[in-house]
Amino acid sequence: MTRPSWDSYFCQLAKLAATRATCQRRQVGCVLVQNRRVIATGYNGSLPGDAHCTDAGCFMIDGHCVRTNHAEINALTDAARRGVTVAGATAYVTLQPCWHCLRALIAAGVVCVYYTEKYPVDNELYARHHNGRVTSIVKYLDPQVAL
Repeated sequence: MTRPSWDSYFCQLAKLAATRATCQRRQVGCVLVQNRRVIATGYNGSLPGDAHCTDAGCFMIDGHCVRTNHAEINALTDAARRGVTVAGATAYVTLQPCWHCLRALIAAGVVCVYYTEKYPVDNELYARHHNGRVTSIVKYLDPQVAL
């Protein structure tokens, strides 16, 4: 039996986190890692105490469900609630982060973001942001390699 690479291991943990998602449209997981140790996890779901999409349905505004927080935001708030810094961390996400989540990860100090499923976003916007900084931070991992 071969051991998975670290990237594969953390991608699989993100996939496991996604199984906790309460969104009916997509199940997304995020794992924040520092020095090969998991420091926070998140999945897309409602605020604590609020109704979940699985119970009350999606609350759609302009084509987006606003009932849930994205996995990346929930991972960042998980770390913040526990006083854990994410500066210098790497994020492993099951879906390419949206523009807002990517900005939040960068602002929090995350230095690298790996994702295993592409999302139809404006990749030119990604490339132009921060003079190309984002393209060096955000990296697609082929799901076959990440297994």
